Amino acid sequence: MTTIGFIGLGIMGSPMAKNLLKAGYPLVVYDRNPPKVQDVVSAGAQPGLSSRDVAARSQVVITMLTDTPNVEAVVLGPNGVMEGIRPGATYIDMSSISPVFTRRLAQQMANKGVDMLDAPVSGGHTGAVNATLSIMVGGKQEVLDRCLPIFQALGKTIVWIGESGAGQVAKACNQIVVGLTIEAVSEALVLAAKAGVDPARVREALLGGFAQSRILDVHGGRMLRREFAPGFRLRLHEKDLHIALSTARELGMALPVTALVHEMMNAMQATGRGELDHCALVTLLEDLAQVEVKPAAQR
Repeated sequence: MTTIGFIGLGIMGSPMAKNLLKAGYPLVVYDRNPPKVQDVVSAGAQPGLSSRDVAARSQVVITMLTDTPNVEAVVLGPNGVMEGIRPGATYIDMSSISPVFTRRLAQQMANKGVDMLDAPVSGGHTGAVNATLSIMVGGKQEVLDRCLPIFQALGKTIVWIGESGAGQVAKACNQIVVGLTIEAVSEALVLAAKAGVDPARVREALLGGFAQSRILDVHGGRMLRREFAPGFRLRLHEKDLHIALSTARELGMALPVTALVHEMMNAMQATGRGELDHCALVTLLEDLAQVEVKPAAQR
């Protein structure tokens, strides 16, 4: 089978790499944190010495990194992917980064004879573990068709969005919807608690009506249970909203409510809560209202 190089073994990358191993793909992995590499090597992967080494040993190279500067450093920096990847190979970036940089990088890859797909994901750590991610793909459709079995080992919903950068635009749109809905659910539950009404019962009622959403179901439940260990870190969601706002500015349009939620996430980071799950945004509203969202039975 095709040898895959996988770079970036964080909270999402590690389970994704392990799912590729389960699907039978030979895997070469690298991360700047050696224990993370050893964890995936223990599952059957081969260790890479550097990003360049991984690329040189693979037909398909996947990166799963935190932000645009990291992708730029890993791919274009010294000992990076670009130095090792061979003409005829395929590069897939599954990070959530700038569409503008993505398009520029795709052209640089093309100049070297390498096909590139931008394929950011949604679904969080749970989706990565269970291989149920939603994958938004930009690039040539025929390249996606060729790589489809790889994506099917990682996700449940795989959608070709359009040309290079389109996947990253779709991810920015996804993060707007998720971020603003988390904020709306937070406001609703904090209002209920401040009014002396059981927020758990309010959530139960809303789940049966037009306000029902996966965010209300999953993250609303986590808010009530005070489960803020990161499935997706708030600081990364703040970064994604920054990408959405930057893209909007380049297009000469406004995203006013996105800007507000972005500033709320900035405030969370300023108060030391950036490493919590993004649903911990509720705690900022709790601070302002001087009330905590808890079911009536726990008060």
